[in-house]
Amino acid sequence: MLNSTIDRVTDRLRERSLKTRGDYLARLAAAAKEGPARGHLACGNQAHAYAAMGADKEALAAARAPNIGIVTAYNDMLSAHQPYEDYPKLIRTAARRVGATAQVAGGVPAMCDGVTQGQAGMELSLFSRDVIALAAGVALSHNTFDAALFLGVCDKIVPGLVMAAAAFGHIPAVFVPAGPMTSGLPNDEKSKVRNAFATGDVGREALMAAEMASYHGPGTCTFYGTANTNQMLMEFMGLHLPGASFVNPGTPLREALTLHAVERAAAITALGNDFRPAGEILDERAYVNGLVGLMATGGSTNLVLHLPAMARASGVLLDLVDFDEISQAVPLMAKVYPNGLADVNHFHAAGGLGFMIGQLLDQGLLHPDAKTVAGDGLSHYRSEPKLRDGRLAWEPGANVTLNDKILRPAADPFQPTGGLRQLSGNLGRGVIKVSAVAPERHIIEAPCRIFHDQNDVKAAFKAGEFTSDTVVVVRFQGPQANGMPELHSLTPMLSVCQDRGLKMALVTDGRMSGASGKVPAAIHVSPEAAKGGPLARLRDGDIVRLDAVAGTLSVLAADFDARTPVTADLSANRHGMGRELFEAFRQSVGTSETGAAVVI
Repeated sequence: MLNSTIDRVTDRLRERSLKTRGDYLARLAAAAKEGPARGHLACGNQAHAYAAMGADKEALAAARAPNIGIVTAYNDMLSAHQPYEDYPKLIRTAARRVGATAQVAGGVPAMCDGVTQGQAGMELSLFSRDVIALAAGVALSHNTFDAALFLGVCDKIVPGLVMAAAAFGHIPAVFVPAGPMTSGLPNDEKSKVRNAFATGDVGREALMAAEMASYHGPGTCTFYGTANTNQMLMEFMGLHLPGASFVNPGTPLREALTLHAVERAAAITALGNDFRPAGEILDERAYVNGLVGLMATGGSTNLVLHLPAMARASGVLLDLVDFDEISQAVPLMAKVYPNGLADVNHFHAAGGLGFMIGQLLDQGLLHPDAKTVAGDGLSHYRSEPKLRDGRLAWEPGANVTLNDKILRPAADPFQPTGGLRQLSGNLGRGVIKVSAVAPERHIIEAPCRIFHDQNDVKAAFKAGEFTSDTVVVVRFQGPQANGMPELHSLTPMLSVCQDRGLKMALVTDGRMSGASGKVPAAIHVSPEAAKGGPLARLRDGDIVRLDAVAGTLSVLAADFDARTPVTADLSANRHGMGRELFEAFRQSVGTSETGAAVVI
């Protein structure tokens, strides 16, 4: 039996999306009716597409074998994407083995938030998601592909690729991960060094050594931030092969999974008997299953922006109330840093996503009938891949946790509800992630201190100005103001203040990192200050109440509604580091509630 909350939220989502989803499916049906695209191209068009394909030319010209388009986010600055360097050659070889062909359709940009954190380049980060969707759209617009393989892992890359997969939803899409790096310096040890550096107790040499020992090789960063939350989502939403998310790069199993992804993509095109277009997989059930996974794992707050944008690209209208209600119904089953001490390798070893999906299915918390690239029904994702005599096989996954300090059954979770709450009140609407916040800090009421730049917060901390309970308000950080950069570099300073016994909270119309931690943070507050939102009427010393229990965010000031919103000089956000190229994005971006999207 499906849980009543999951059932109700899904029905409401279907009703809310009736027209937009209906229009979307009608467009897909019209596109699919045209049949495999290459047969409709002129000979000259096709000759251009196949000119460099050598031995594959004959098969491509015959248009009877599936042609798979590869959209890659490879670069070797992102550790998570460096393994993709050799994937195209591997994919082309695997395609030939099953009578198909494969071509790199195009590349998409992939920036690293770890590099740009606290830097001007971070102001391009959120918009890069829409650029990725646009670039992938250009790649697939050549109309010569029967299916697509998407190679991407990290923060904005996977959401942008999903948006493109939805736009080309009349063909199948298989997402191919690269896996997490092996475990390095434990994340809690790295965090201690960061905090010690913030207080001046250690120097930059010690900080650099700790960071390099933590981020040390190919693969996704091992904490449970946005990149690894993306990988979880692709499995819960049926776009990965079962068990593919957290297998390390450079291993025989990783290669076998990549080869099988090619085989599967070739098998589910319109040329065969098991047609699985991406648009049919990306329905209301898939997005609800993704929300359940987000809550059960305590995943990244960035997905509160990305999931609505992804969903809207496939005609599904997610709302913050859906996040909130599902969070209240879904238990927190995992403790992975920053919500615990373990990393994703430990989580995977303890039973990982196969155990979790099985548990949630048994509790009626997932749609079991969702369509996936592996087949009809999410039960395929209870299994885990193994290499047996060099051959890939799926076997039953763990039915008990192998480490209950990391992963617990749904009937005995770390806490009965997920880690995310919607906040609303006279300061607007936002969200808070509380899975790593101590219960005694779920309600904070204190005078606020107003900042318009995160660097001013750092300067105030270094000057020793935070000596009493404070709600730090960093406004004019929304998508229209400056592209909504992450403010994760404030976390060590606010953590230090909290460790000194102060009650601290952050309120912002900007973002925190996917690794949001132990300091209460009301984020994505909308309407944003740059659009005259309520945060623009706050003054230093106003008493702000953040109540994650009741789900409220308010200021206790009798004259608040009568105040004139302040404005800010945002000219410094308009140039340098490529920011001048994104003026049109800032002017046309949607609200954070609807995904802060430009292209949908």
